[in-house]
Amino acid sequence: MATCGEVLAKLLEAYGVDTIFGIPGTHTIELYRGIPQTKMRHVTPRHEQGAGFMADGYARVTGKPAACVTVSGPGAYNIATAMGQAKQDSVPMLVISADNNSWQKGLGEGRLHETRDLQAAMAECSVWAHTLARPDELPQVMARAFAIFNSERPGPVHITMPLNVITANADHVPVQTWPLPSKAAPASDALQAAAELLNNAANPVLLLGGGAAGAAQDMLALAEALGAPVTTTHNAKGILPPAHPLYVGGSPSQTASRELFQNADVLLAIGTEFGETDYDFFFTGQFDMGSAKIIRVDIDRAQLSRNVLPHLAIQADSGLFAQALTPLLKQPCSNGAARTAAASAARKVDDVAGFQAFLSQLQVALPGAILVGDSTQPAYFAGLQYDAPAARRFASAATGYGTLGYALPAAFGAKLGQPELPVISLIGDGGLQFTINELSTAIEAQIPVAIVVWNNQRYEMIAQNFVDAGMEPIACDIYTPDFKAIAQAYGCPAYRAHNLDELTEQLRAAQQQTVPTLIEVVEADFLPAS
Repeated sequence: MATCGEVLAKLLEAYGVDTIFGIPGTHTIELYRGIPQTKMRHVTPRHEQGAGFMADGYARVTGKPAACVTVSGPGAYNIATAMGQAKQDSVPMLVISADNNSWQKGLGEGRLHETRDLQAAMAECSVWAHTLARPDELPQVMARAFAIFNSERPGPVHITMPLNVITANADHVPVQTWPLPSKAAPASDALQAAAELLNNAANPVLLLGGGAAGAAQDMLALAEALGAPVTTTHNAKGILPPAHPLYVGGSPSQTASRELFQNADVLLAIGTEFGETDYDFFFTGQFDMGSAKIIRVDIDRAQLSRNVLPHLAIQADSGLFAQALTPLLKQPCSNGAARTAAASAARKVDDVAGFQAFLSQLQVALPGAILVGDSTQPAYFAGLQYDAPAARRFASAATGYGTLGYALPAAFGAKLGQPELPVISLIGDGGLQFTINELSTAIEAQIPVAIVVWNNQRYEMIAQNFVDAGMEPIACDIYTPDFKAIAQAYGCPAYRAHNLDELTEQLRAAQQQTVPTLIEVVEADFLPAS
């Protein structure tokens, strides 16, 4: 007999899933029965939150979902924070949680991992949550999940599977994928209206968000046909090469970018939600788009009525929109390169905190590397000052949901997704203590990531918030353990870099390992004295 759990494994593989993150538990044993019958790799984290962050990192650099398997109750709730980060940043992730038998739910009998309504609980951190009632539904449920990943604004999907459904006979259930829905193409009248606005624009600007990250070549062709300066959000970094003459870089929150927006007559915004952590990073008030006419393009129709008022709202896939619009543009704007050069020069001198040399050295040491940042000072400033070498090579928890501890497991997931590229995890001494246990996972799975720990022995940004509020910092100066000794106890090479030359040498040495390398960076060694 083939159980529903076994058919699930085969369906996941059929839809292209090649990596599963999970911690086996009493309720998930039968979900594991089918995995050895596939070629999927299973990675065992040390905490379900780590599983979610690994799946997040994997999806950010590949554009495709990994799967996570958890038990009900604590397992599902543990992964909820990681799902929240992924939902905020539109990252595809499939989470499957076992549950008690259907007839035992809601009785309050104190059963193992008992949760009254797991679907309702997980719906808050999912774009879709569903409880599988019988094996016959499984093909349709998987089809809907992967339709969301492929053709809608992606995010976490959560499927609850009661024990009696997992173990039920599924011999009659076909292991057959459904055709994925086509992506939304722009309406022809909206497309013509956008082309007319842009062809008559004297000072257009192109704003790219994470929704355009999967269409980098289309965005490059569009930018060059339009001849407009290009700004990018955190999740869009690298869509244009850093040296491109139309790439402003940095952050839409910087003064140079804001002046571009305010002086523009048309703003073309593609795949960006205009969120405050990208456009008002310093929380100075509502960002000002000036008097420009805004053409807004997004796969999610609801997003088109949030944050800014568009002149023209177009629901469409970013790549299909760019492919359709580019041939309609008559000639590039003649002043685009000059406006870009002026804005780029202005924003590059804005290094008041002194992080530029440190951030630039990461790419000098490891050209083309993926950088995964946590909620830590250098990652905050990376949003303003760091230019990724290509699309999908920068991720950060410093925006959106803003979770601590993200960068370590997410970097492991990124390395699994792109094993041929160097991966750097940039994390603070506070954030590292949230997920340092995942070093065990990376040793076991042999994931060679360079972990750069920014150590200032405190929650520095929160301390600054206290000062800004006219208060003495409370609970911000934290005990910091010997990270090198801990890493070595796990089995990782560990160093302290005292300067940029040592950092470069140690980052390069990390690439010769088959396990993670921890590099401690003490803030006082790298920032100018204030």
